[in-house]
Amino acid sequence: MKIGYARVSTEEQNLDLQIEALKSAGCEKIFSDRGFSAIAKKRPEFETAKASLNKGDIFIIWKFDRAFRSLVHALNFLEELEGQGIQFKSLTENIDTTTPHGRLVFQITNAMAEFERSLISERTKAGLKASAAQGQKLGRRRKIDKMWFDFAKEKREQGESMASIARTLKVSRSTLYRYFEKE
Repeated sequence: MKIGYARVSTEEQNLDLQIEALKSAGCEKIFSDRGFSAIAKKRPEFETAKASLNKGDIFIIWKFDRAFRSLVHALNFLEELEGQGIQFKSLTENIDTTTPHGRLVFQITNAMAEFERSLISERTKAGLKASAAQGQKLGRRRKIDKMWFDFAKEKREQGESMASIARTLKVSRSTLYRYFEKE
């Protein structure tokens, strides 16, 4: 049986291209994760797809970066499949691991994908560092600015409950307590 797997990182992205390609490849079952990064340790449908594989099946993906977070992860997965008598194919990279040539191409392609992810990470870190050096504030916007926190302190001193203040500011009580703890 041919079993396919597709993944997109965000809810807004579309799985149609991957699913159509997997159907064209003859996949009888297709599992897909939406809103999960490749580096996520647990992807529910990926795990379900793995569990559904049996000896003689072919596990098909549209592209390596849709299924694997690193070369080590890909190679470990491939070894696991081979040990169970399951074949592997990647449609975009046109790799069939039942041949020595296909296995070599698999390893090289995954090494390049891991290298590319490392470069992206390095550039992102450099960009964040440059932004911080220029005085830009990074991270999430604060839920309560100084003016509203001063308001909350005043209300608290007047004896108003934290729950009431939190409702007024439209934040949770735990958020409000965190601000008071930092003070």
